[in-house]
Amino acid sequence: MILVIKQLGMLAKSTRVFVVVQVAGVTLRCPYTHCGLAAPTSNGTFIKILFENVILLHIKANVSCLEMSCLEVAIWLWVMTEVWVWQQETLHPAMPNRQYGPLNPGLGNGGVGGANGPLGLFGGWPVRASRVIPIILFCLVIASLCAHYYLTRAVGESSLLQERHLLLDPSDPMVDLAGLKCDSARSRVQELLTIKASVLNELRDLEQHRQQLQESIAAATSKVESLRQEEARVRTELDRLKTSVEQALLTQREVFEKNMPQIVAPRRITATDLDDIPLPPPSSHASARCQMHSCFDYSRCSLLSGFPVYTYDPRQHSGDLEAFVKITVRQALGYNAHITPDPTQACIFVALLGEKVSGTSDRAVIEETLHSLSHWNGDGRNHVLLNLGRTFYSRNIFEGVDTGRAMIVQSHFRSYSFRSGFDLVAPPLLGLPGGDLWKDLPPIVPAKRKYLMSFQGELPRLRNHLEKKDDDEMGDIENGDRSLPNNPYLKDEISLVAELMNLERTQTDDRFFLHFTCQGGGGYGDLEEWRICETEADRTQILRDSTFVLVLAPPSPFQASTVTLQARIFEAIKYGAIPVILGNHIELPLSEAIDWRKLAIVLPKARVTELHFLLRTVSDGDILLMRRQARLVWEKFLGSTQVMVDSILAVLRQRLNIPPLPAPNEPSPSVFNSSFIPLKTDANILDPDTDENLGPIEPPFPSPSFTRNYTGPLFHAYELWNTWPDPFNLHTARPTDPPLPTEAKFSGSALGFRPIAAGSGGSGKEFSESLGGNWPREQFTIVMLTYEREQVLLNSLARLYGLPYLNKVIVVWNSPRPPAEDLRWPDIKVPIHVVRAERNSLNNRFLPYSEIETDAVLSVDDDAHLRHDEIVFGFRVWREERDRIVGFPGRYHAWDLNYNGWLYNSNYSCELSMVLTGAAFFHKYYSNIYSHAMPQAIRDKVDEYVNCEDIAMNFLVSHITRKPPVKVTSRWTFRCPGCPVSLSEDDSHFTERHACINYFTQVYGYNPLLNTQYRVDSVLFKTRLPHDKQKCFKFI
Repeated sequence: MILVIKQLGMLAKSTRVFVVVQVAGVTLRCPYTHCGLAAPTSNGTFIKILFENVILLHIKANVSCLEMSCLEVAIWLWVMTEVWVWQQETLHPAMPNRQYGPLNPGLGNGGVGGANGPLGLFGGWPVRASRVIPIILFCLVIASLCAHYYLTRAVGESSLLQERHLLLDPSDPMVDLAGLKCDSARSRVQELLTIKASVLNELRDLEQHRQQLQESIAAATSKVESLRQEEARVRTELDRLKTSVEQALLTQREVFEKNMPQIVAPRRITATDLDDIPLPPPSSHASARCQMHSCFDYSRCSLLSGFPVYTYDPRQHSGDLEAFVKITVRQALGYNAHITPDPTQACIFVALLGEKVSGTSDRAVIEETLHSLSHWNGDGRNHVLLNLGRTFYSRNIFEGVDTGRAMIVQSHFRSYSFRSGFDLVAPPLLGLPGGDLWKDLPPIVPAKRKYLMSFQGELPRLRNHLEKKDDDEMGDIENGDRSLPNNPYLKDEISLVAELMNLERTQTDDRFFLHFTCQGGGGYGDLEEWRICETEADRTQILRDSTFVLVLAPPSPFQASTVTLQARIFEAIKYGAIPVILGNHIELPLSEAIDWRKLAIVLPKARVTELHFLLRTVSDGDILLMRRQARLVWEKFLGSTQVMVDSILAVLRQRLNIPPLPAPNEPSPSVFNSSFIPLKTDANILDPDTDENLGPIEPPFPSPSFTRNYTGPLFHAYELWNTWPDPFNLHTARPTDPPLPTEAKFSGSALGFRPIAAGSGGSGKEFSESLGGNWPREQFTIVMLTYEREQVLLNSLARLYGLPYLNKVIVVWNSPRPPAEDLRWPDIKVPIHVVRAERNSLNNRFLPYSEIETDAVLSVDDDAHLRHDEIVFGFRVWREERDRIVGFPGRYHAWDLNYNGWLYNSNYSCELSMVLTGAAFFHKYYSNIYSHAMPQAIRDKVDEYVNCEDIAMNFLVSHITRKPPVKVTSRWTFRCPGCPVSLSEDDSHFTERHACINYFTQVYGYNPLLNTQYRVDSVLFKTRLPHDKQKCFKFI
């Protein structure tokens, strides 16, 4: 039976009950728990059945039971009933038909009906087992179905509750729901769900509150950081203000202590008609010995006069003078800035005279013409007589003419008639009337040419003798030929020629081209001197192939200068052949100002035997230097009628120590109408570039100007003619002005100087408070070129707010369309002057605008973004390299190995030769030279390509200084993500720049760009400093 019950216990488990069965003292045990079966007392038997519904959430440990299904219980009861019936029949065999006695509900003697009585039920009524069992089974089935229904609901809710309780802590006592009834559990679960929902709401509220607190903390942290930055900025601003106050007090004290006049451009004080006083003419002896101190009237030429020049009309006083000379000289004089139409104000009077077309000039006619000049005043003082010939046959028309106290300018002088320091030697008018002169000139390189030296000429008196080719005959000539006239100078010339002819038989590799007789039996020039042979084309080709060219002085030592001699020198330097002049007694053109030692070799004729040795010792560098200087002199002073006339007047003005006229400035018309006031807005600076104190805040002030009005031309006359070829203009300042000795700023010349820490020096803090250096304090002007990129321009202008040492910003408005009237210009606390350009040209970037009042100019593209510390550092570097371009993006020129030309290269390189002027400092002086002295062909090429203006400026500065530019910081290029497409992104950009370099090289005759292999950073950059010291710049 136990095995049957165990097998039945493996059936369905859907409805569970706990049953306790005690039968005949036998104990039954199940797989899950156990059931106790107690033995009956004495001989009786009992069965006790107990049903109990339990929710299967927790089973108490002290219950002994058998876990079974309802079907198991029913079968088990049926089995037990049959066992009981079997016992009754066995114990009471006398009872027929299974008739049992009435059941006794009492418990007597261990039996159901008593100890020894029959089974009884309900008051002792007799009941048969066959009737009771179906009723019991029916009741059990009904009860099991009802239990199954309610228990299924209870189990479902229990499973849901168990799943929800998985979210709770198992150690929570609320989880222990054992022993609860279904309704209590359901209400408890509902209560817990309500609590959970309430807790979830509270948790959600707490999470929101936590997020709000985190946001508040983040905002507070950001505000604290912002306040810290603001504190640092305010501290820096306070330091700047303190420094500015100190600088202002120092400036105020300097103004009170200043003891010198305000220097400006010279104001003119001219002569009047009261100065026209007739004087008797000097004696011929006195006239021949005239000098400036004895024959010139200085009262008409005040230092402040501006050197006014009055010219007589050549059409009235020059008669039948050659048309070319008459027209070109008259035009050249008309273009000169010193010319005045009022003769009463004139310092000097210029009269153009010369050979007639017929070739004859009567001495009496010339004197009559001179005395007929309206302002001759009897003696011709302050008059300049021009005799500018055009042919090789021109001569001295004033020989034997009483010229009084007038100065003579011509090519032909005898030594006894030339009044040194009073008269002036000029070459004949063999060039063009004016304009660019570079087109027909050969390049300066290579240094060595086909011939080491050449000569083409003929001395007519020696022609018959020089045509002898036999050496013996030549030797006879050297020893003396009786057929020659008894003239020692001609004999010296024969010996000279003989020595020169020996050069062609040299054993070296040097080649000579020496012709001492003219082909065809004649030449051009006077019979008493070495005449010029061949046609101009033939001479030009030989000169282009010659490193040196021989120039022989006239045989007579009394000839100081001749037209032929000057023509030879003119042609030599024009075509790059270095003149070797044998005869150191001659006068060279404009030698009062031009240093001919830098472009020609002048030797006495006695040095002819050592000539070859001397020429071989001249290095390539010296050859190129002399050739470059010769080309410069020819282009600036001799090459055309215009430059020659300007040079003659400049020499005369220099004699009188009168400064030249101020260089012209470009007008700066505003793009706005005079009645229009542009709108302004505060500069919106998102984040400062750096928190450094870069310098004091100062009001704009101009650079000292015209401080060397008189001393500059006086002290640097040599440089003005031979180093910086511009003696014609007076500039506010030059980049080559010398600095004072170091101690001068502490001993009597402290005006304007701001030494670091008053001279004691220091590191970053003291450095930022003063400019220091070798020059007085100054500021710089930003010139920004723009074309229809208003927002880009405004952003660039706004970034300039608070920039130290900024004087003003000049915006060159290159667009024909004016800016919008509602455009809001940022208020950067310095003036912004928007200049209207006459036409769209990149050359406008370098115009010397009148609004530029500082020496330093920072040229910036409208899309260039420079930090303030970079700009200030570049400015400080420029103050030490004032004659050079100092900037940020570097470029270089490279040699094209395939085509033997120049290429423009913007790749990163350890060597550079240019600094782009889209972000570069330069001296205002170069703006004037670029706009008025540089060859016009270069500016035309810039306009043609709309490109290359920065290359042109680099060429110009390197040509004048022979120095490379200076690159500062690590900047190599600029990025402007929000900008429209720029010109530099065009496909043809680099092709045009290649062409520009080669074209500019042709104009200059050589490439003046020089390479450099270093850049400039601040002194304490990457230097380890003590904690109490600061670097000059944090990031530079």
